[in-house]
Amino acid sequence: DISNKVVAIESGDRTEHIAAETILWAAGVQASPMGKVLAACTGVELDRSGRVMVEPDLSIANCTNIFAIGDLANYTHQDRKSLPGIAPVAMQQGKYVAELIKARLAGKTLPNFYYTDWGSLAVIGRNAAVVDMRFMKFTGLPAWLIWTFLHIYYLIEFDNKLLVLTQWGWNYFTKQRGARLITGNQVHDTGEGIPKISYATVGDRPANEVLSTSNQGEN
Repeated sequence: DISNKVVAIESGDRTEHIAAETILWAAGVQASPMGKVLAACTGVELDRSGRVMVEPDLSIANCTNIFAIGDLANYTHQDRKSLPGIAPVAMQQGKYVAELIKARLAGKTLPNFYYTDWGSLAVIGRNAAVVDMRFMKFTGLPAWLIWTFLHIYYLIEFDNKLLVLTQWGWNYFTKQRGARLITGNQVHDTGEGIPKISYATVGDRPANEVLSTSNQGEN
């Protein structure tokens, strides 16, 4: 169990409490509850995390007109390994299912789904990144430039690309870095809409006396 700056670990009849300022949670994620709904309605098999075991065309067993993709699907028909639950997989699966439905309506068929892994990129610092593609791996400034270009290229709408490019350029040359701070316990409005200002509670002070700072230093 995790509470405010304390982690409780149960082992048999004993419970150990560990104080910690920073807690990193790396226990994985649980599949959407929709998987259990599909299993109850169709009898489709689920894996231990609740993902739907799909057919080679991403349909579910005995229901060729129902498809599961992305985090909901466990696709094991490629190299006998489950595809990771990441955005590139979901995007390719979504495109494939759309093309498959169009082909069926036209009386045509398509080959089974095949995921193409174009590699991975990650920024690790200023002018520093790592690139891991199928046939090459490299780091440093060239990798950082490729990451920057591809990240902006795949943004939707030209105005979004221009805005991000402008903000990144300003932050790069001014060496400004945004800070996102969470202070105390976050209090969210349960009414309609999202409040422009959120408040936090610290100790015995009222929530409206402590301002929760977020996105400080960003435009």
